[in-house]
Amino acid sequence: MPRPRKWKRVCNLPNMTEYGPYIANKGQLDTIIMSVEEYEAIRLIDLENLDQEECAARMQIARTTAQKIYNDARKKIAESFVNNKVIRIEGGDYKLCEDSDTPCGYGPCRGRRHAQNGHGQTKENL
Repeated sequence: MPRPRKWKRVCNLPNMTEYGPYIANKGQLDTIIMSVEEYEAIRLIDLENLDQEECAARMQIARTTAQKIYNDARKKIAESFVNNKVIRIEGGDYKLCEDSDTPCGYGPCRGRRHAQNGHGQTKENL
């Protein structure tokens, strides 16, 4: 029996879920799927300038897990830039801070009120 997946804490969902080259026939481009936790790792490390240990603490995961998530996300971004692919952010194993018994404490979480978690369940269904 496989080990159960651990939920990663995510404070913010992206405002947009697709990024990539602008061309008229966008539907013909290959798509790379980036998980919500990969997006969160990029946001915390590159935008908020946290180190991997601080990122891991915020996401409530091990530092090595945060490092793997971050490295996977950077590889996907590089592949999108170099090979003209669209990045779509969706899915993953995460819970929003606002859905948690203990909010993150790092300011207001901007998660969408009825956003879906990584398994297609809305906040109302959890």
